[in-house]
Amino acid sequence: MLQQHVDIKTPEYVSLKFQPAGLGSRTAALLIDHLILTIVSVLILIGTFILMYDMPVEFIFMYEFYSYPFAITIIVLFVLNWGYFFALEFFYGGKTLGKKMIGIRVIQDNGHSLTLLSSFIRNLLRIIDTLPANYLLGMIMIFFHSKHKRVGDIVAGTIVIHERKAKNSKKLSPIEKEIARKGLRKEDLVIEEWALKSLTSKEWELLKVYSNRILQLPVDEKMQLTERIGNIVFPKIGMDVIGKTNEEVENNLLILYLILKDEWEFEL
Repeated sequence: MLQQHVDIKTPEYVSLKFQPAGLGSRTAALLIDHLILTIVSVLILIGTFILMYDMPVEFIFMYEFYSYPFAITIIVLFVLNWGYFFALEFFYGGKTLGKKMIGIRVIQDNGHSLTLLSSFIRNLLRIIDTLPANYLLGMIMIFFHSKHKRVGDIVAGTIVIHERKAKNSKKLSPIEKEIARKGLRKEDLVIEEWALKSLTSKEWELLKVYSNRILQLPVDEKMQLTERIGNIVFPKIGMDVIGKTNEEVENNLLILYLILKDEWEFEL
């Protein structure tokens, strides 16, 4: 069976190719998520009953004391079951735990990461997608839509795609050998979440081209290119090139390449 792909043209005029996630993979991810939520919900209910059991007998027969724990539990369960998808998809790069295990993620139609608003809208509209029961409407939409979208995806302008990282290979690429030689790690550069989200596919393509070219350039040209790319990328994440040596700028750009590689590189 041929795999379907979609081409996404970003606002920066970068063409990206993705494989949209179909009904099978999305259902599997949803089942895992609901299993996790069910286990946590059951534990919360057990905790509530234990709390009620430990209450003094005279409190149990007083309506206000009897109803408060259950009212709080209902609110907690509602926030958990709705907020789980909303929060994880926004803060965890478009992935819930189920999506992470299956290897899919949510992005915007323009290829960028989810915004707070798009995550809110697509998860708010789960209410519609679950109609009339058991996500029937959502499954029908995903099955028949050309890009496998449910109502929430259509309104929020999002798409669920397969995320396949490049396979591990014993043979490192030249830039990977250079990064290893320098002893550079992603942990060496601390970037705030807001700053990371300001970097788009344009910066990723720029860093990818830079990382693949610098080893082939003469020293003078490499230094000029490093300074130029640093002046373009660093202001986006609140960093300054001034006061840094050319080697420090190069190292930071390579670390940033490693960080964005996890976010933007897909194997289809």
